[in-house]
Amino acid sequence: MGAPLNVGVAGAGKISGAYLETLGLLPGVRVSAVADIDPARARAALALAPGAAAVAGAGELVAREDVDAVLNLTVPALHAEVALAAVTAGKHVYGEKPLATTRGDAESVLAAARGAGVRVGCAPDTVLGAGTQTARRAVESGVLGEPVSATAFMVGSGPEVWHPDPEFYYLAGGGPLLDMGPYYLTALVHLLGPVARVTGAGSRVRTERTIGSGRKEGVRFPVEVDSHVTGLIEHESGALTTLVMSFDVHAARVPRIEVHGTEGSLSVPDPNYFDGAVELHPAGGEWRTLAPSAGYRGAARGYGVADMARAIATGRPHRASAEVAMHVLDVMLTLVEASEQRVWLPVATTCERPEGVPWAAAPGDL
Repeated sequence: MGAPLNVGVAGAGKISGAYLETLGLLPGVRVSAVADIDPARARAALALAPGAAAVAGAGELVAREDVDAVLNLTVPALHAEVALAAVTAGKHVYGEKPLATTRGDAESVLAAARGAGVRVGCAPDTVLGAGTQTARRAVESGVLGEPVSATAFMVGSGPEVWHPDPEFYYLAGGGPLLDMGPYYLTALVHLLGPVARVTGAGSRVRTERTIGSGRKEGVRFPVEVDSHVTGLIEHESGALTTLVMSFDVHAARVPRIEVHGTEGSLSVPDPNYFDGAVELHPAGGEWRTLAPSAGYRGAARGYGVADMARAIATGRPHRASAEVAMHVLDVMLTLVEASEQRVWLPVATTCERPEGVPWAAAPGDL
């Protein structure tokens, strides 16, 4: 690989530390600058990015000559705005999920990127780790027979319990579906392919939430989105997925993802993490744990950025693609609309499943 991809980070909030720790260890990328609306936070982030510059905001970041790509870690409401600024400046962009909060904004980002000849990538990259990729390899091997159904559960009491600034989780672009749904739906696209149509129902149990920790402990704030969403998803393959996303559950023992086929069942680990046990129960057999056989080993947040850098250098498609992110956003927004109307609705977009990840230590090994 030649010169590394110089990455400017937009947003030095809570998630930035996880990215910065990883990017400093990966081949093909170098963090050159960190921007935040709070200059003190930008400067503090440099402890994890030695040699990088602290800059005042996204506008200054995208104008820098030492930035080839922008890692967009801003709040969801700003994802499209910052991404558009980056691609308009001729920069590649990799963003936290969701790609945008509306279809129109997401489509504008993709159109601008095509016009500028730059790449757009989007989290989650957790699906590139050994957990989801080993499960995908098992499904593709035929060990389940024909996949016919899946279940996906993300249920908990909400991020206000631990997050110091949780308000955005309950604004447009947030809620359990748009916040956590991308992990589960992206994993399901890898496992079962794109989605054809959806239906569902949602509820908003409380109109206010209370911050449970940090400097704003005890502060109440409004809830503007459904905090519990149940969906029924029909994949283009005909497989059916039952999806439950909730911030209204105190405790649960439900599995994260299971895939069921004509010849067996598969337990898939939490797609919010890169690793985890994949368990197979063949028809007439017993549960057994599969050895990891695919995915980036020991992966962490930032591997999707490095995978995109490698793809740019080698001229191949990157795996954490905007096309998948656009489809996942469309699935989620269509599910919201179907929930409001209490009907089945078709999903207008589709996508190709990204290339699987062979058993590799890092993107530079491929």
